Amino acid sequence: MENNSRSKFKKICVFCGSNPGHRKVFSDAAIDLGNELVSRKIDLVYGGGSVGLMGLISQRVQEGGCHVLGVIPKALVPIEISGESVGDVKIVSDMHERKAEMASQADAFIALPGGYGTMEETLEMITWAQLGIHKKPVGLLNVEGYYNSLLALFDNGVEEGFIKPGARDIVLADPSARELLSKMEQYTPSHDHVAPHESWHMEELAYPKEESP
Repeated sequence: MENNSRSKFKKICVFCGSNPGHRKVFSDAAIDLGNELVSRKIDLVYGGGSVGLMGLISQRVQEGGCHVLGVIPKALVPIEISGESVGDVKIVSDMHERKAEMASQADAFIALPGGYGTMEETLEMITWAQLGIHKKPVGLLNVEGYYNSLLALFDNGVEEGFIKPGARDIVLADPSARELLSKMEQYTPSHDHVAPHESWHMEELAYPKEESP
């Protein structure tokens, strides 16, 4: 069913695996998230691969008429792009530049199930939110409880005094793409930034300063 309401997000960065996972439920979730982005007319920023969950969501968003931008390091082109690339592809020099470019392009971040790379990229965006580098929502699409253990680790970090309760609220999660996006639309940061947003030199991170509301 098409969602006719206009999203506050123009572009969302999706972190996800270059593998499809062993169960069809993960592929279905990537396609479902792609459908939800299309229904809300949200463009996709992603890791540039044409294989695994990356390939599925990028193809679905492009087929739905929304713009797709892939950002990929030169070294990964022969590994993660099989056949024709999807949408526009920007080739960068390394992983740091990839993350900075994806972050600068997007209004929000969503992690589908994935491996170390997906988790590292997502955790960096969570950390940047905590530090005050950006004020954008970060969501985990918790397919079949894939991220339950990670969310429990965050909760334990609060209990043990390593994560402040307000910072724990940075991370949004839901098993439904539609519900997750709704939570992200309503998100307002409630944590204290480690340093003022304005004090970060965004140009050094290849990350443009956000306009003041």
